[in-house]
Amino acid sequence: MSVMDPPPAPRPAGAAAGSPGQPAPSRTTVPSRSVSRPQQTPRQIAGLRRADVLAVGGALASALATTFLLWTQLSPFTGVFGFIVVSWCLFVLIYALLVAFDNNRPTVRDRIAAVIVFSLAAVVILALAYIVLYTIFRAAKALVHLNFYTQDLHSTTPLDPLTKGGVLHAIVGTLIEVGIAMAIAVPLGLLAAVFLNEVPGKLNRLVRTVVDAMTALPDILAGLFIYATLILIFGLGLSGLAAGCALAVTCVSIVCRAAYVVLRLVPGGLTEASYALGSGHWRTVRYVTLPTARSGLATAVILGAARAIGETAPVLLTAGVTGYLNFNPVSGPMMSLPLEAYTLVANPEPNYIARGFGAAAVLLVLVVVLFVIARVIGGRGAGQLTPRQARRRMAASRRDLARYTRRAMARQQAEPSGALAADYGGAGP
Repeated sequence: MSVMDPPPAPRPAGAAAGSPGQPAPSRTTVPSRSVSRPQQTPRQIAGLRRADVLAVGGALASALATTFLLWTQLSPFTGVFGFIVVSWCLFVLIYALLVAFDNNRPTVRDRIAAVIVFSLAAVVILALAYIVLYTIFRAAKALVHLNFYTQDLHSTTPLDPLTKGGVLHAIVGTLIEVGIAMAIAVPLGLLAAVFLNEVPGKLNRLVRTVVDAMTALPDILAGLFIYATLILIFGLGLSGLAAGCALAVTCVSIVCRAAYVVLRLVPGGLTEASYALGSGHWRTVRYVTLPTARSGLATAVILGAARAIGETAPVLLTAGVTGYLNFNPVSGPMMSLPLEAYTLVANPEPNYIARGFGAAAVLLVLVVVLFVIARVIGGRGAGQLTPRQARRRMAASRRDLARYTRRAMARQQAEPSGALAADYGGAGP
């Protein structure tokens, strides 16, 4: 049987802690911890070190050697594609193992992600380079002749040499058709994007739904729509105008959707500041929103032009096939470079195939030139001026300064005479 200590007697109300006759209150003392936290070394997220280069090179060499051993000795693997895929997988695993020797876990994850991203980017670049170089290589026989750029194919047969005939009619037709398409699609697409970004409501949701549906619209349906309306109902006939309208239907949704995404990225503080200064809705959109998103809107136009310039099915239905040079977009068939390349490559004759690849090479160059022009026009940021605009602003500032100076001098000359006349008037009876 245990004996329990009696409970402590209650302390009088007036008694203070630690007073004579009272026990001292108990206190808990926590010992100080002398263990210091380990210092974390900063991770390098940019640049290349010698260790990184050696790890990548060693992992690549080890992966290729291991894959070659598997292909020749251990497994009945065949095919170049399988060799590349297995080598890449082994490369990633070996690289992760090498990096893990002298780095912590977050650094290993970062390096593996960087290797995967750069590998995929290299695959895309190599595929694009292969397409361009293969096209130019197959078209080299036709591209070296000047007549290829200055003649059409109305009198050229498949057996004629490459020194006769060219794709001038397809170049002119492509420029006219894409110009008509962009003249229709760019204003409509940008206006629709501004409407979606600035005007909320039920109609806004309806327009957004229609734009999303048109983005997935097959190109052949756009050609059939224009063929049924402009050609069959209104009797326009096969022409470059009909082809341009069909291309506009295919790319207006691309321009609208891309421009809408760009306009949504404009900071709200800019528009709020414009409204706070007393500007209206239209002036805010015109002088604040659109200039801020200028480079993004240029990208939207580029995407629409890329969609329009490479179409074949709508052009085939609405413009037809011809070997003659036609500058009139409202009368007669008109050829384009994609359709020209398709029809020429389908021919079994080597000269026609070379001309087809030549048309594709010219199309690539034309696309690059159009993209550069669009980027130069719309690539400047908000508030950035061209040298010509800067000179015009400086000239206008000098004119304003000269006008203000003349006005100030005239005011100084008028003040003494006016004061003297006032004195004489006050001195009279």
